[in-house]
Amino acid sequence: MIFLELFLTFLKIGAFTFGGGYAMLPMIRSEIAARGWLSTDELIDFIAVSESTPGPFAVNIATLIGMRTGGVPGAACATLGVALPSFLIILLVARVYRTFRQSRLVAGVMDGLKPAVVGLIAAALLSLGQTVFLPGGFHGEVFLSAAFYVSLFIFAGAMVLAFKKLHPIAVIALSAAAGVAAGYIFHF
Repeated sequence: MIFLELFLTFLKIGAFTFGGGYAMLPMIRSEIAARGWLSTDELIDFIAVSESTPGPFAVNIATLIGMRTGGVPGAACATLGVALPSFLIILLVARVYRTFRQSRLVAGVMDGLKPAVVGLIAAALLSLGQTVFLPGGFHGEVFLSAAFYVSLFIFAGAMVLAFKKLHPIAVIALSAAAGVAAGYIFHF
């Protein structure tokens, strides 16, 4: 039963979110929380691993969640579920694109999806950022925590490096190294 649930959950996520893996995060978080498959902290860890592993983010996170929930068969079901809608949609789009590429309706749909995708990514950023920077909620003691300042420093450093066009692999590696070093120094 868990295998069918994993497949159908990730099929729904894959079918009803547009804009890539990060746009899927609000729906992934909602679905995972509703089923009690992962805690928010575990989901953030899975996001970090999925981002730093080769391959598409959505496939990586579906595979990790499926593996955690149902072992290898669960990983296969979740991965197939999240990838199948995109595969079928791309087949359909490739088949009819030449006919409809000049359509005002198609252009309007694409123009409408762009800001929605940015909004979904921003919502995921704010939601996950709250968990990373304010795990116990917002209160004055947050600013006394070394973990808050270390996280803020790593975030700022990663942003600067990304805007300076440092390769994403280098940004991930440096951020991971800074997190490990901070963990040893401050004993998080």
